[in-house]
Amino acid sequence: MQRRVFHAGLLVGGALALAGPLRAQRPPQEGQDFRRLAKPAPVDAPTGKIEVVEFFWYSCPHCNAFEPLLEAWSRRMPRDMVLRRVPVAFRPDFEPQQRLFFVLETLGRLDLHMKVFQAIHQDRQPLGSEEAILAWAQTQGLPRAKVQAAYQSFGVTTRIRRAQLLQDAYEVEGVPALGVAGRFYTDGEMAGDMARAVQVADSLVARVRQGR
Repeated sequence: MQRRVFHAGLLVGGALALAGPLRAQRPPQEGQDFRRLAKPAPVDAPTGKIEVVEFFWYSCPHCNAFEPLLEAWSRRMPRDMVLRRVPVAFRPDFEPQQRLFFVLETLGRLDLHMKVFQAIHQDRQPLGSEEAILAWAQTQGLPRAKVQAAYQSFGVTTRIRRAQLLQDAYEVEGVPALGVAGRFYTDGEMAGDMARAVQVADSLVARVRQGR
């Protein structure tokens, strides 16, 4: 499958704020706004929790624009929902940024997640290689040796493999995209924009609660 890197349907600013109410009048349609997976994808959420997966790539401008909306959504999620971020790799050159995310996760420094987007999209630092990532990490107060050890670790490599398996299980076609409970997939291309995709995901969570 030829996979798109970006979704052109992402709306930001005032248009983003308007998109939800205007499109919310039409109930999400299977096969149009979302699709049901033919085979369930792996889920990491604890029993009783409904997992929502965001697939992203740090260098994707639409993922960067979506992040504030995603963060606001995550803060108002009910207790039975859990958000999981998964970096994608459609090509081998995506892997350094995949590793960067899992390094931050391993070191307990996901507070720097948004700063990675800022470094790439505002400060114009590509962060496309191990050396560039190590240099940036040092500017954030992270010890170079510790970051390098995590970057090259078996644990991070294992997380990358699992991320690839999950990406394939959901048949991710572009980013940003959302997976729900290992059963449903939506993105800005299907839903029309990412504000609408969030609404679609909320409706899919409701389906899961109802056992549908």
